[in-house]
Amino acid sequence: MGSSKTLRKLQVVSPVPADIDIANSVEPFHISEIAQQLNLSSNHYDLYGKYKAKVLLSVLDELQGSGDGYYVVVGGITPTPLGEGKSTTTVGLCQALGAFLDKKVVTCLRQPSQGPTFGIKGGAAGGGYSQVIPMDEFNLHLTGDIHAITAANNLLAAAIDTRIFHEATQSDKALLNRLCPPKKEGERSFADIMFRRLKKLGISKNNPNDLTPEEVKKFVRLDIDPESITWRRVMDVNDRFLRKITIGQGPEEKGMVRETGFDISVASEIMAVLALTTSLSDMRERLGKMVIGNSKGGEPITADDLGVGGALTVLMKDAINPTLMQTLEGTPVLVHAGPFANIAHGNSSIVADKIALKLVGPGGFVVTEAGFGADIGTEKFMNIKCRYSGLVPQCAVIVATIRALKMHGGGPEVVAGKPLDRAYLSENVALVEAGCVNLARHIINTKAYGVNVVVAVNMFSTDTEAELNAVRTAALAAGAFDAIVCTHHAHGGKGAVDLGIAVQRACENVTQPLKFLYPLDISIKEKIEAIARSYGASGVEYSKQVKACLPFQFLL
Repeated sequence: MGSSKTLRKLQVVSPVPADIDIANSVEPFHISEIAQQLNLSSNHYDLYGKYKAKVLLSVLDELQGSGDGYYVVVGGITPTPLGEGKSTTTVGLCQALGAFLDKKVVTCLRQPSQGPTFGIKGGAAGGGYSQVIPMDEFNLHLTGDIHAITAANNLLAAAIDTRIFHEATQSDKALLNRLCPPKKEGERSFADIMFRRLKKLGISKNNPNDLTPEEVKKFVRLDIDPESITWRRVMDVNDRFLRKITIGQGPEEKGMVRETGFDISVASEIMAVLALTTSLSDMRERLGKMVIGNSKGGEPITADDLGVGGALTVLMKDAINPTLMQTLEGTPVLVHAGPFANIAHGNSSIVADKIALKLVGPGGFVVTEAGFGADIGTEKFMNIKCRYSGLVPQCAVIVATIRALKMHGGGPEVVAGKPLDRAYLSENVALVEAGCVNLARHIINTKAYGVNVVVAVNMFSTDTEAELNAVRTAALAAGAFDAIVCTHHAHGGKGAVDLGIAVQRACENVTQPLKFLYPLDISIKEKIEAIARSYGASGVEYSKQVKACLPFQFLL
């Protein structure tokens, strides 16, 4: 099927209306029209209503021999609690590339958690005239991926406590009867997944009846140390009173009480697995290898030891497919995964990026966003995501605001939910220049990976020309390929055309290969120090408590 452009001309008004009002003022195209832009036919995706579709991984197999487009990551300077507009800039840049510069483009974004959506931070669909729509569906259930993660995570949590309960209350023989129930004439068999544990134990027998009493004991008892369990239950809303709870208080649990708690769903390791996986079989292996705690003998216990790796994969079988959506101006978006950057790696999925790069083809653009500041999100994009995926970015965008630079220059504290101090609403070039040391460090760090860096200054109505010029001068002095003032929040893609041109030039003029900050074969201690030194630290000191928590290799 040939591709066709399905683009929308925005009717912008000033002052900029509320995000929800802008989103609701635009009737989205049917998602099949967006799919046509990417040469996707109906057998390449499953519809989820009129405006969302799951793109199947089989697309990757079909396009295996075709070339990739340019790969661009959007990070930011160290943000204020209000955020500096990375998502908005990512969307605005793509609207500029697709709707104004006639490029094939796909935006790759994380799925937002409902915790921040219903908190002070709000949603993550972008803002103003640079948004993903339908905004409400994007910010809420979408196609159920986070709910699948919640179910899989909590299935594993239930399996852990159930296994501890049964091992505490039953004999070895009774446990074997549960795991390998006898059939006619006393015959037993191992389930396929059990051979993974048998191999781990060094047992090569294929018939449960051939196990010695000692081998039966080793096989049926995981002997999980309750104090070592790191796997917690999750839910996808903020509920502070569930952070620490006591379980096992029912009379049938026979006094097996322990303290645990809830995390938010996107903090689950399963979310990180989804974001880093490259195929269904790869996801199956990663899920099975997740460690939930240790045995009382100090051996790590995995999901496959509990026999639930396959069940987790079944719950995640649809979640592995990215969700196709659209921007306000009708350019395609792939939404997939949403790990936090402070506890995981803070980037959308590898499979979404791989699919997108094939769909746009040579000369096209895939723009993805890295969470938090570039020191966390972009660093992990390079050292973790690109290392696993084998994908090579050509350009990194660093989003900056006058507001954040003033804060880094010594301005008053910025607090979410409170009015900004006057210092942020009136011209103060000296404060901006003082804060540009933060921007400069991000530029230097990001350039070290071998990519060209373009600074996008997300302009607010209170910013002055002198302040904006100060940022541009500082960015270029620090080694940025270019620095562009953008008004995509107020004007949509039209306000990011210069940014799009700069990004295209940056992609076309890469002169270095991708370089990682550290090799994989060094100790945890050395990796931490490599990252810290890149931030400007002279070294790292470790408390006794930290040393006790980390593996012995850390001490080498």
